[in-house]
Amino acid sequence: MPAPAPWEKLDCEQLNPKIARQMTSGEDATIARVLIAKDGVVPRHSHRSEQYTMILSGALKFIFDDGEVVVRPGHVLVIPAHVPHAAVALEDTVDIDFFAPRREDWINKQDSYLRETGERK
Repeated sequence: MPAPAPWEKLDCEQLNPKIARQMTSGEDATIARVLIAKDGVVPRHSHRSEQYTMILSGALKFIFDDGEVVVRPGHVLVIPAHVPHAAVALEDTVDIDFFAPRREDWINKQDSYLRETGERK
């Protein structure tokens, strides 16, 4: 039987000065807790996974080709597969991201777009 793992026991990877991530993956999905400091930027990208984002604290502004949306605590945003998007932390933010299928690029550390400076220009 699998055992539960508290977030605090999962490795916290500092991707850049503004973004850190804890994650775990199963056979078909990935879940992550992402910590983004105010003005931290997730550059424009897309992926084959559907993304479900839930903000625990703070606020993220997502930028899509057809507009912007601010996601705050208590809200869930669903981003379909292959839809280009970026995000900016409007304040220090903790979010939970769930992806299906799992994020092979994150697992294999082929996520260079997140390993840049991470700051709003």
